[in-house]
Amino acid sequence: MPSPAAPRRRLPLSVWVLGVVSLLMDASSELVHSLLPVLMATTFGVSMATIGLLEGLAEATSSIVRVFSGTLSDWLGRRKDLVVIGYGLAALSKPLFPLAPSVGWVFTARVVDRIGKGIRGAPRDALVADITPPELRGAAYGLRQALDSVGAVIGPLLAVALMVWFVNDIRAVLWMAALPAVLAVVLLIVAVPEPERTVERARPHAPFTRASLAHLPRRYWRVVAVGAVFTLARFSEAFLVLRAQSVGFPITYVPVVMIAMNVIYAAAAYPAGRIADRMRPRALLVGGLVVLVGADLVLALATTPLQVVAGACCWGLHMALTQGLLSKLVADTTSPAVRGTAFGFFHLVTGVTVLAASVIAGALWNTFGPSATFVAGALFSAIAATCVLTSRS
Repeated sequence: MPSPAAPRRRLPLSVWVLGVVSLLMDASSELVHSLLPVLMATTFGVSMATIGLLEGLAEATSSIVRVFSGTLSDWLGRRKDLVVIGYGLAALSKPLFPLAPSVGWVFTARVVDRIGKGIRGAPRDALVADITPPELRGAAYGLRQALDSVGAVIGPLLAVALMVWFVNDIRAVLWMAALPAVLAVVLLIVAVPEPERTVERARPHAPFTRASLAHLPRRYWRVVAVGAVFTLARFSEAFLVLRAQSVGFPITYVPVVMIAMNVIYAAAAYPAGRIADRMRPRALLVGGLVVLVGADLVLALATTPLQVVAGACCWGLHMALTQGLLSKLVADTTSPAVRGTAFGFFHLVTGVTVLAASVIAGALWNTFGPSATFVAGALFSAIAATCVLTSRS
């Protein structure tokens, strides 16, 4: 007599709640980020070069902090406390933007926001793995990425609507960003429990020592290397906006490019995560790189705004196919005892790599023009796909 089919397992409720928390905070952050350059340039007279420098410093701070928070979550045996602190700092930074009397205040608020992101990033990703059955991790990371991308769509749309409502009063609109941020923190505190500490997670080593790295297996470092190669092939999304401007996209509608990218990212991330639980990672990684080659070529050859939007949509599909999968691979190749450390180092390496890729892309843009930047991206993506195909499993 055949045995009854095993019941289909569902994602834990806490994974859904973490996804909604990400949605709310990302909507808040993107609302601010879509208006912050305008505030700095018009109200405080800051140059574009200075704005770029401030943004780079803020993002670098976030990448560095992730290493320490991830390792600390392993040593403490607790994830949620650090996640709450990270989201709490981000929420506290939001009122500083409309209150800022100078660009120094704006920069301080931006750094506090990025420190918060750095503190929460690695422990949150490790927490998702801790509370999710291994066979559902791809779906879990895909869901979180999808809801995060929904927030990235809602934020700029809210900014546009509120700017109309408040008759272009930027400070009044920035005050509204505090509401979803506070709601995200409250929801996290109330609805996400800290998983029970297991023997495997109980302080296996002192933090920030060579022993902590010794617990990370060789297959994990191969995942880090793959992540770095992917990131070199995918420079900052800011170049999508610049490409839109270069083909005559009206400045009022430039945010449409990022909205289109994030709509596709949000729609495809969860299905891609479920696929990642069922097929070989190598095939999905190569598929994502092939899509990125297509996106780069479309953007390199684009002469109209519609073509840039199409390229941005392909870019979002590439992100959906690969980003959740890479998180799943980090979780699958490490034990719970060092999972926070693993995510911290992974984010640090990819953060530094995207900075290097963006510098190269900017140099190519200035020297040879926008098409050269995206042609180079397509070539590097093709090389990366070849490396993944020919590497050992």
